[in-house]
Amino acid sequence: MKKLRDNKVIIIAGPTAIGKTALSIALAEKYNGEIINGDSQQVYREVHIGTAKATKAEQEAVRHHLIDIRGVSETFSAFDFVTAANEAIADILSRDKLPIIVGGTGLYLQSLIEGFHLGGSNNHEEMQALRQELDLLTDEAIYSQLAKEEIEVAQVNRRRAIRALELSRFSNQAENKKSDYSFLVIGLNTERTRLYERINQRVDMMMTAGLLSEAKFLYDAFSDAQVSRAIGYKEFFPYFAGQDTLATAVELVKRNSRRYSKRQITWFKNRMNVSFIDVFSDHFEADVTGKVERFLNDKN
Repeated sequence: MKKLRDNKVIIIAGPTAIGKTALSIALAEKYNGEIINGDSQQVYREVHIGTAKATKAEQEAVRHHLIDIRGVSETFSAFDFVTAANEAIADILSRDKLPIIVGGTGLYLQSLIEGFHLGGSNNHEEMQALRQELDLLTDEAIYSQLAKEEIEVAQVNRRRAIRALELSRFSNQAENKKSDYSFLVIGLNTERTRLYERINQRVDMMMTAGLLSEAKFLYDAFSDAQVSRAIGYKEFFPYFAGQDTLATAVELVKRNSRRYSKRQITWFKNRMNVSFIDVFSDHFEADVTGKVERFLNDKN
């Protein structure tokens, strides 16, 4: 195979349950790649089912990075991800392999691509709160805020305006440096009804695999941990407290997962300008292969 350029990185992004892991394994095997986790929950060692990690067999087939690197009592932020991901990318490229980042945490992926590298890990929740606040504003309100704070943005659009406001708020802590890498983002999606069916089916499979036991473990010993607030765990806490039924908890996991998938798609479309490929398309494999081949051969 043609030797890879020393700065090429593929990102597979998309909503929960869309099939990112399966595609990442296939691409890694075809293009001599290694996988970097880009999901905020899969970094925790003690939880596997609710975080939808690659199976043991999948991890043995292809080397994975940034999985099981934190205990559940620890925190993990966008700053931590950017730092660790850059180290993993450099390591993989140094061995002439292709880095493939896989995940649905838009904040992490965007921070890596755009070099939005906060100077510390303690302000992650504050930044998340600001982004949620800005997401509720109209374009006009956001542009008005730019003018009020006298922030100039070249070729302004909503995404750039929001990013400028974020950088302004965290300017005393932020270090913004353009990435040294060239990224190809492959966005996966499908028609909403089909996606929701996949999400519901995956929750059922997780329940069969032991999701309830993982949630109980967190409830008993780490109820205040960052990972305990994740979808797939927090919904069971009222059930464990005798305040709700198990059936209701499971339905909440499905509902919240569906809602989360919608937010993920919105993030990728509005903040990262991702164009999606339908995973059920008859020419899905050809479309993906074509994108990768053009990218690796500088024909995009």
